[in-house]
Amino acid sequence: MTADDAVPQPVVLIDQDSDRDATIVQLSFGDRLGALLDTMKALKDLGLDVTKGSVATDSSVTQTKFHIMRLGRKVEDPDMLETIRLTIINNLLQYHPESSEKLAMGEFFGIKAPEKKVDVDVATHVIVQDDGPKRSMLYIETADRPGLLLEVIKIITDVNVDVESAEIDTEGLVAKDKFHVSYRGAKLNSSLSQVLVNCLRYYLRRPETDEDSY
Repeated sequence: MTADDAVPQPVVLIDQDSDRDATIVQLSFGDRLGALLDTMKALKDLGLDVTKGSVATDSSVTQTKFHIMRLGRKVEDPDMLETIRLTIINNLLQYHPESSEKLAMGEFFGIKAPEKKVDVDVATHVIVQDDGPKRSMLYIETADRPGLLLEVIKIITDVNVDVESAEIDTEGLVAKDKFHVSYRGAKLNSSLSQVLVNCLRYYLRRPETDEDSY
């Protein structure tokens, strides 16, 4: 086993669907995570109510689940959801610095940037599928970066599409997100779906240097 193989893939999953009242966060980093008291404190310092749920072990992966509420309800604000995501990842980088090379955020906040970069063009996939008559499911997979969730939600709302719920999954260097979306209370038609897909593909594949080159 190489040294690279020895560092497990960190996974942070924010689930807005499975619990009616709370935002569920699942966190795993092989079997290396302890009680995560510092992570719970950091989340509580954001003004959130945090309770630790189940801890499940599957082969060599220990998965810890948190239930998070704000003012008695699940967290709906995209800014706060991204803050939760970055807070958890920053704590992971602080207390498990070896995770730095396995996280896109390691390049920005960690001690060691990932040696393997994700090719945005290759890694970016955007799909819209019907999910009943009143909503559609939007799947996005792309290279992770700070602020990604806010960018995605802004693009969605800029084309007048409503985000009903989300599952935000950070798997190492890649973000894999699912959004339930609708337009005026109905699923997206084919033309609006194509507009949304094209907009997301364009912005997600755009080099970060674009804005500086004009």
